[in-house]
Amino acid sequence: MSEHQGRGQDYSLEGDSELRFEIEQKDAKVVVTLVNGFAELFGTELVKKKKYEFGMGAKVAIFTYQGCVLHVTGKMDVCYISKETPMVQYLNCHAALEQFRMEAEEKDRRGPVAMVVGPTDVGKSTLCRILLNYAVRVGRRPLYADLDVGQGAIAISGNVATILIERPASVEEGFPKTAPLVYHFGHKSPSGNSVLYNAVVSKMAEVTLQSLNGNKRTKSSGIIVNTCGWVKGHGYAHLLHAARAYGACAIFVLDQERLYNELLRDVPSSVHVVLLPKSGGVVERSKELRHECRDQRIKEYFYGNARAPFYPFSFEVKFQDLRLYKIGAPPLPDSCMPIGMKAEDNKTKVVAVTPTPALIHHVLALTFAESVEDDVIGTNIAGFCCVTEVDMERQAVMLLSPQPRPLPPNALLLWSELQFMDNHT
Repeated sequence: MSEHQGRGQDYSLEGDSELRFEIEQKDAKVVVTLVNGFAELFGTELVKKKKYEFGMGAKVAIFTYQGCVLHVTGKMDVCYISKETPMVQYLNCHAALEQFRMEAEEKDRRGPVAMVVGPTDVGKSTLCRILLNYAVRVGRRPLYADLDVGQGAIAISGNVATILIERPASVEEGFPKTAPLVYHFGHKSPSGNSVLYNAVVSKMAEVTLQSLNGNKRTKSSGIIVNTCGWVKGHGYAHLLHAARAYGACAIFVLDQERLYNELLRDVPSSVHVVLLPKSGGVVERSKELRHECRDQRIKEYFYGNARAPFYPFSFEVKFQDLRLYKIGAPPLPDSCMPIGMKAEDNKTKVVAVTPTPALIHHVLALTFAESVEDDVIGTNIAGFCCVTEVDMERQAVMLLSPQPRPLPPNALLLWSELQFMDNHT
């Protein structure tokens, strides 16, 4: 059933089934209303008679345990009802985590750390959202850690981030992104600098595990960890590193038996490794679409969206006032290395960057570190700006920033390979 349009249509769903639809056209708009019964989207309950609006790029699966009627208007590329859904298994995973939480609460121990792993486009961030929503619906306050630098569910791509989840995600917007803890990585894949990636993951794990002790409810609620879709070779080594850094007690493997068996072999027997099917509604995205999603996230960081527009600032900064650095120096041959220094040390070295025209469109991270003598890698990020112009004659750059001029005193900016063409009108 494709290209539904007109005055709308009612879909009657039986228990344990879901309505799936996708929207690919620009400016397309689909409105869904729950007429009767009970339904949820990725763990967030739908309110009866309330209109929910979805636009281009939406891939939606509305699930019901008991049956419901949904009224849908608008134009979709794909729309169907499916009885084949893994939601019951996902609910069982939540129930198992809840057992761990109750035990942790009784004994005043740290709650469960669950990692969600699998190749790209199997629904890892969707499963994280479902587990987090179910947790807050029973009164928990879990942390959500996002290690997927390729897409970035919390901060923009090229960073790892953690956020406290206190209420269910909004159906249309997802979780609020207020006050995240963000660490700069600066590449779209861990392969950009494996040593640095492991260092920032370790740092974030250390800080978030310590922070659990500050609040009793969060301590017993634990952490849900989303990971990258790179699961072979060095990518697999990164997963093992993250599992050790966070002390994961459960690893949910989506749709890959080989990865499941490798983890069973390589993680301690005390870690529960569970193989889960992906949802039939999960669709593989092309490289172009993944790039578009990255761009959209950066654009939303600066400009917001139709529901909550932001108005960023543009201002000039002279080269002499621009304290710009990158983490990771080009490799040196062993013969040129200082005695006792290893090549790995180069991967985490903070190096000054001289502004050139090549800097245009690059996203820069503003760190809370005030000097290169500080622990730049282990210091979190205050925000981002983007270079929209480089004027070599005037020795100045133009920055797009959520905050007005000037940059904070002693502002230290970190280069990132991510680029954003600011063509917003």
